[in-house]
Formats: sequence, structure tokens, C-alpha cells
Amino acid sequence: MAIAILIAAVAFSNKKNDIPANHLEVVLRDIGHELLLSAKDSSSRVLPVKKINDHTYQISFQNDFGFISDSLINLVQRTFQKNALAKDYIVNLRNCKQNETVFAFEINSHTGDLTPCRGRKLDVGCYVIEIDLLKKEQFNFLWLLLLIIPLGVLVFYMINPFRKKEVQEVQEEKEEEAAQEPIAGSNDYIPLGSFQFYTGNNVLKREHATIPLSEKEAKALKIFAENINQIVAREKLMKEIWEDEGIVVISRNVDVLVSKLRKKLSDDDSVKFINVHGKGYKFVIG
Repeated sequence: MAIAILIAAVAFSNKKNDIPANHLEVVLRDIGHELLLSAKDSSSRVLPVKKINDHTYQISFQNDFGFISDSLINLVQRTFQKNALAKDYIVNLRNCKQNETVFAFEINSHTGDLTPCRGRKLDVGCYVIEIDLLKKEQFNFLWLLLLIIPLGVLVFYMINPFRKKEVQEVQEEKEEEAAQEPIAGSNDYIPLGSFQFYTGNNVLKREHATIPLSEKEAKALKIFAENINQIVAREKLMKEIWEDEGIVVISRNVDVLVSKLRKKLSDDDSVKFINVHGKGYKFVIG
């Protein structure tokens, strides 16, 4: 479960860091529009933004224009900050005809900003702007996950056998102590063949074995012990075990309960539960 949550968290984190393509295109077109306005051109069109690769985009224009380099630097920085886009990027201004870089700058929170040629006036011409969104160096959770899973499995298999052995030893010690420990009210029991039925503790004891009984099993066995070799009607068992506590049951519940008692007393062949058809059960010893 934890592994599934970690995978989902990584996927959600990566998705959260992605910039929707449509939103980015609108922002880049707005940069082009504002740049034309700074050049006092309110009629030319910004052509469709082109995606060069996964992180590089190109802005081009319908007509030639000229501007001051600071206008582009300030405009891109202001727009990216306003729209919470990439913090690190490189901007290249290229001449359309010679495809030469005539102006470039880099905003980088890690290595520092590079903004040369500030205040330079660019003559009227055909320009395209390429913006390269620098990839963030993110910690690769997938590699961590691939490391954690095998280590976790290895530790589990190393520890689990010792843990099982420890639990088993503790359980054996408890059972041994329970078998050797005198039962409270040890004189208050009903002998049932080779068994001793301790009514106050809901326990059967035979030699060194201690057999716990549920509350309903103990009630039923006490009724049978008080009526040895006599037929105990199903109705009597249903009433005294369940109905007196406000629980309505069917005779099948009695059959199941007797079956459990028969199994717990099966080590002594002299102790028997005989089904008397249409009436109930007879508890016989001997």
C-alpha cells in the first residue's frame, strides 16, 4: 500500500510541475504582442508559436520591427514571474534571413543571470525569438523506489523467520505456564470422564492439557453435566443459552454448539453426546 502511494505521489508531483501547452502558448504570444507595442506597432500580428522541441519555443512576427534590448529582457522576466512559469530560461533573438543570434540573455537561479548588451538598440528587421525553458534538476524518486523495494523485501525475509520463532517460543512458554499453573478454585470442578470441568473459569483440563471454552460452550456443558444420562431438550438449551439473553436462534445453533463440545471432549471415548431424534441430546459418560 505504501509503495502504491509513493508511486502515485511521484506521478502527481511530476504532473504538477508540467506547464499546460495551451497556457504556455498564450503567455508566449502575449510576450510577442507586448514587444510589438513597445516598438509602437499595434497592427502587426504575432504568428503562431512554434514548438522546436520539448522545452524550446519560437515566437515570430508578421512584419519587421525594431526595439531596445532591455524591453525584451524586462518583458520576459515580468511575464514569467506573473504567470509562475519557469524560473530558469535562455532567450535568443535571431535574424530571420541569416538565422544568426543578434542578442541573447539567460536567467538562471543556480548559476546567476547573464544579461549582456543591455540598452542596445536593435534596428528594424525580421526577428524570431527562441525561448529555451531550462529543465529543473529534480530528485529521481523512481530510483529511490527501485532501491527501497529490494532492501525492504530483503530486511523482511531476514527478520521474519526470527520474528516467527520468537512469537512461537513466547506462545509455547505461555501454554506451558498455563498447563502447569494451578487453576483458581481448583477444588471447584465437575469430573467428566478423564476431564475436569472448571465451571468458574470456563476451562476443561485433562492431564497437562488445558482446553478453553467459550461462554456458550461452558453454559451448554454445565447443563449437560447436571443432567448426565438424561435427555436434554433442544428447547431447554435454546432458552437457557440464548433466549434468556434476548437472542432468538434456531435449533441448528444447538447442533453446532454440541458439535464443538463433542470435538473438545473427543480424547475420552467414554464421553459421548447422543442425538435423540426429535427431542434433543443425551450426555453419556461410561
